[in-house]
Order: sequence, then structure tokens, then C-alpha cells
Amino acid sequence: MASSAPAARDTSENEFVEGVVCKVQDINENEMKTFELDEEKVLVVKQNGVISALGSKCTHYGAPLVNGALGDGRIRCQWHGACFKLATGDIEDFPGLDSLPCYKVTIENDSVKVRARKSELSSNKRVKPMAKRAAPASEKIVVIGGGPSGATAVETLRQEGFTGQIVLVCKENYLPYDRVKVSKQMDFEIGKAQFRTDQFYQDNGIEVLKGVAATAVDTAANTVSLSNGAELQYDKLYVATGCKPRKPNVPGADLKNVRVLKDYDDSAYAFPLLNPDVEIVVIGSSFIGMEAANFCVDKVKSVTVVGRGAVPFRSTWGERIGAAILALFESKGVKYIANNGIKKINGSGAVSSVELNDGQILKCDILFCGIGSSYFTDFLKGSGVELQPDGSIETNEFMQTNVPNVYAGGDIAYAPVWSYHNRKVAIGHYGLAQYHGRAAAVNMLGKNEPIKAVPYFWTMLFGKGFRYAGHGSYDDIIYAGDVEGLKFMAFFLKEHEVVSVTSCGMDPLVSKFAERLAEDRKLYRSDLQEDPLAWSKAA
Repeated sequence: MASSAPAARDTSENEFVEGVVCKVQDINENEMKTFELDEEKVLVVKQNGVISALGSKCTHYGAPLVNGALGDGRIRCQWHGACFKLATGDIEDFPGLDSLPCYKVTIENDSVKVRARKSELSSNKRVKPMAKRAAPASEKIVVIGGGPSGATAVETLRQEGFTGQIVLVCKENYLPYDRVKVSKQMDFEIGKAQFRTDQFYQDNGIEVLKGVAATAVDTAANTVSLSNGAELQYDKLYVATGCKPRKPNVPGADLKNVRVLKDYDDSAYAFPLLNPDVEIVVIGSSFIGMEAANFCVDKVKSVTVVGRGAVPFRSTWGERIGAAILALFESKGVKYIANNGIKKINGSGAVSSVELNDGQILKCDILFCGIGSSYFTDFLKGSGVELQPDGSIETNEFMQTNVPNVYAGGDIAYAPVWSYHNRKVAIGHYGLAQYHGRAAAVNMLGKNEPIKAVPYFWTMLFGKGFRYAGHGSYDDIIYAGDVEGLKFMAFFLKEHEVVSVTSCGMDPLVSKFAERLAEDRKLYRSDLQEDPLAWSKAA
């Protein structure tokens, strides 16, 4: 890291610090570097001849953004795909809620001087200013769903100047929280995982109803009926209720310790049961199932995964990558039973064993189910909001349903996907749910901003980070790197177009690809012929 001049304290405003961090010639066009200011790191970026200075770490999980992907006017995090605008530091794509601090830059005698608020330099994050609720409120927006999409929507409403009443309906007894930890880190603490505090919502005039579910919506009367018997009136409604995991439709599915992993209470129940005498069976080699298996290793006597396919993730990433991941799991002691399923769950009160389709009987103290989900939209039947046959809700590019003042987003939204030629599809990705929440909020306020969704997904398996961006069926795969050694990038092609990519150990390539899609610059087979990674060096 380049050295910097000592920072000069701002004596008139003690909350600021200012100092020379580098020379103009120390940073090239389309380059990102970190420099020190007051013993903290500042990210300095030069693009189109303009030098910007921002917080150095992603506000989601703290990834060093100097290693991220520099797009046209923004930076995309290499870990999970969050995007921040160079000019302001504002978060533009997700996960995360907070923006980056953006510091004042002045050029004096070829020296780059940065002035920063000390608190932001230390915290490395910034909450965008929120409008205050007017009294009395002239308009009321109700948001159903306390997941990442609903949480993003209510904050965006205030950030975009909405002064009316906001009510957030949360089925769980908790404020919105980092739900991905449920299967990845079952021992997480809910207090630390919640995005905000009760005080934050109170200060910003956002009413949060915890432990309450929506039971019906009447779009003619503009009302939401709640499980506590109350009824909410609304002017506009945003529905982001997510999915409900399935249990196998077999005898014994209602026995104790047959578990899904969707909410904090699921992981809080399961984690204390894990001990060296326990035998775990996971039905389904989905991401949820494999993450659960990953977490349980070294905490229990045995972990067995029962999968429909020959290898995990075959339908998503193909046979070769699935086999490499399977080898990783087997090296950690996980047993994988391929091309099978559960016929019956045995036990008296609690599960004691499972019988497979081929007759095998596995001792089982806890059965985790990772076999898919359905949509939490049954309460909308008869509401006037049209449901797809699978229960998802079709929206336009503004997240609007067939009812003009009702919007939908997150897992349940059958919505256009920019990177997929704006074809509609329902995708259950965490960051995309937040993106939908922001889009719905600005469009409920009349901004008419069409979504430009680029799906981005990640998982962590035994310390190996897998990234995935894009969407679409494919008929060919081109590989770069060492798949079996889990240091690779794979390109999924439909005819000649690269519709999606995945990687392991090759950051920030997936984020670079995602930025290309966001800029409507597709990759094609011809771009990969001589060197599959040449595009990433030229981008």
C-alpha cells in the first residue's frame, strides 16, 4: 500500500480529519488503491479522469473493495455482489443496507487531499438521510414481510422523501435480520444479526408489527387482515412474504426433529441438539441442505446427505462441478447417497430412522429437509391480486402487480430479469430480494424506474466461496482453471451466449461478469475461444 502524508487535524471541526493520501500520478485511470488517512484506510478510485475517495470495505460483510470489480461509475463487491456508486457511495445493488462514506477530494500541486468525517472513517458505513414522518400523515404504505426485501423497502421510502405512515408486518417475533445465517451458521445470535434496532425504526417513524402475519388482503377496500384480528388500511401495499420450505410428503414427516431451515427459530431449535452422539440425515442436496451438512460436520457423530441426483448441484452447475463439491464433502466425512429419496420417516414421537426408496434404513436423530419450497401467498387468494399457477405473483418492470397500488417483490415475484433479456422469472436470491424492495419503494413514490436485475448468488462450503451471477438454461459449459482443485470459473452458454457464470477461488471474476451484464455487455462463445479469461483483463 502506498504511503500517505500525516493527516492534519481540522481544529475548527473536530469531527473531521483531512490529509494528503497520495500523488495524482500514484493512481492510474480505472484503478483502485487504498491509502491511509488518520491510521484508517481510504479507497481511492480514478475513472474518467476524476479521483474519488470512499470507504474501503463493503458495508455488508467487510470485504476489501480494492479487490472488487470496477464498473461504469460504481464498484461491485467481489464477495456477494453489493454495488456502490463512485460519485456518492450510495448502495445501488445488494446485499447490505448501508452506503459507503464518500469523502471530499481536492487536488493541490498534484497531491490528492481527502477530508473525511472521523466517525465514518472508523465505521466505514453511512446510513442515507431519512425523511421525518409528517403529523398527520397524508398517505399510508403497508409492507407485508419482515425479510430483506421488506426491510429495504421501508428504509428506501424514508430515504426517498416519503413522509407518510409506514407499517412493516413481520410474521416472526424479530426485527428484519440476516437470514442467510439460518443454514450457514446455525449458532448465530439474533440480536447481532438484526439489521437495525427498535430505536432505529422508532426514530424514523416506521411502525414494526412483530409476531403478526397477514391473513387476507381486500384490494377493493384497500385493507390487510392480520392474525391478531386487526385490520390495516393502506394507500399502497408491498408484498414480500417469501417462501415456505417443504417437508417430504411421506409418513412420519410430522415427527419431532424433522426440521426445515428457514427462520431463526429453526436454527435456534436445532443447534442445541447437535452433539457427538447425534446422527444427522439431510434430505435434498440443495444449497440449504448442503450448507446445513457443512455446518454439522465435526459437531455430530455422522452426517449423511440423501440426494436425487448423482452429485449435488447437478441441475444448477453440471456434473463436473457437482462431483468436485461432492469430493470436498466426502473428504470431510460426509456420506452422500445418490439417486435416492425418503420413503418413510420412523419414530415414536421423534424421528429415530428414515427408510429410503431403495429400502435402506438410516439411523437418524435429526432430519434436515432441503427439498425446495412453495410461495407464502395463499393469503392473497380472492384478493384481486393475480397469482401464477405456482403461487408466484407476476409484476411489471416497476414491481407492480395487476392491481395498480399493490406491488410485490423478493422470492414471490415473477418479475423481469434484465440480464435474461427481461424475461420474467421468480428467483429466490437474497440480494435480488433487496433490490426488488428498493425498486418497489421508489416506484410506489412515482419515480417510474424500471428494474435492471442481475441475479447474484453465493455460498460458502468448508471455507470455499462459490459465486454465481446471471440466469438461464444452458446447453454447454466452458471451464477455466482447475475445477477438481476448486479454483476455477465456469461459463454456462445457451447456444453462443454466456447466460451465467460461477467461480470458486477466482474473485472478483463473477462480479466483473455481473457488471458486464448490468451494462448490457454480453459475453459470447467467441470471447472465450483463445483465453476464457481474456475479457476480464480487458474490462
